[in-house]
Amino acid sequence: MNIKTDAVSTLAAELSAHTGRFTDKQFDWNAFPSNAGFPDLARAQMRYIGSGGSPKVGDTSTMKPDNFTLSLIYKEHGKYAACHSHEIEESFLIIDGALIVGWERDGEVVEVNLGPKDMILNAREVGHGFRVDGPEPVLMSISVDVGKPLPPKYHYHPKEHAPELARSFGAEPGKTMPFDPNGTHELQQLMGKFVIRHAEAPTIWEEAGFTRKVYVGEGGIANDTCRKEMWGIPSRTGVQAFTRPVEDAMMVIEGSLTVGWEENGETVEVELGPRDLVKTPAGRKHWFSNNSAGHATVWTVIGTSSDDGVAYKAA
Repeated sequence: MNIKTDAVSTLAAELSAHTGRFTDKQFDWNAFPSNAGFPDLARAQMRYIGSGGSPKVGDTSTMKPDNFTLSLIYKEHGKYAACHSHEIEESFLIIDGALIVGWERDGEVVEVNLGPKDMILNAREVGHGFRVDGPEPVLMSISVDVGKPLPPKYHYHPKEHAPELARSFGAEPGKTMPFDPNGTHELQQLMGKFVIRHAEAPTIWEEAGFTRKVYVGEGGIANDTCRKEMWGIPSRTGVQAFTRPVEDAMMVIEGSLTVGWEENGETVEVELGPRDLVKTPAGRKHWFSNNSAGHATVWTVIGTSSDDGVAYKAA
């Protein structure tokens, strides 16, 4: 490989501009103006791709979105997010802590408790909120499956409803049901189709020597926008360069990962640590490898739900 290490090339500069370093970013506690004046709604956002559900504009630290946005959300114990809905799907992937997510319809609510590496894909136009009841704060990755989502529609906000009703996502006492994909209520059955437990998701071993767990896409939650997968990459494992017709983003959850780009015979690389991310544009030849002594866990979002023709080959 012809990896340039002297002067910074155009390709190296482009890769750097498509790399989001956790340590280079800051959490924004004022990302959501609708929370202002309501301490129980406080949460912080760290933007990597686009602004997500935040109306913030002009943030030069975030990358331009194409088919999806991606950010981190930090929520402390006792805080909640008011019930709202979107015109497009929005996923919550838990990184640390335990999060309760509630779906509301006609004053009835189903609640599910999600732990690390669990995910829920919030369905279009379905009212949802989340709450941290456990002793630990929650860190999660939120991805909205469109570059520029419309503002959320609030259903039960403490500005217009009693705080206790807003905290329960709109459920009166006795109107909250537990998550049960085999339950008899239609809302339980609906939510059951949109929750992925990491421990229950099938493990796919690629011939290249790494594993994939499909969260969204064929083999996971049916969807017509983006694909989302959790990769497990053993030490000293890598793949040959490939291209996609759409963008992809790789965020390291555990361990480290090297991501490389190639153009006109030139190759450049960057090593990612936990909560670092690289977004690779459509058509860019790229590869990844784990050159460390430990295992790497990588959250991958791909800008199409259909088969993009990529076959991973061992490096």
